[in-house]
Amino acid sequence: MSDGTVHVRYLVDDVQSAIDFYTGHLGFESITSFLPAFADVRRGNLRLLLSGPASSAGRPMPDGRVPQPGGWNRIHLIVDDIDAEVTRLRAAGVPFRNDVVTGPGGRQIVLDDPAGNAVELFQPAGT
Repeated sequence: MSDGTVHVRYLVDDVQSAIDFYTGHLGFESITSFLPAFADVRRGNLRLLLSGPASSAGRPMPDGRVPQPGGWNRIHLIVDDIDAEVTRLRAAGVPFRNDVVTGPGGRQIVLDDPAGNAVELFQPAGT
């Protein structure tokens, strides 16, 4: 039975760095931590599972491929003031993949967590 929580798994290189990043920069709260293998953090109805190389999610596939962080799939976080968020995060040294772009639905920018996983900040049009 679902409680409305959305669960997303990110593979990370360093679980503690990921906890620090999401709780320190993006407003998540820590739920559980089983260092160095796994932790999970929450922001609203999003539960983000942070799986390190020692976790079961990091085990090689039968064909030999090894799961790894990075890529372009991403969580999408709604913000009230994208310019203020970008200024705050840049001052903290957070790396961005691009500059803010504007589309019909609003403004967005993509940043990287410490393992290279993408996070999108999005300000809806008209806000």
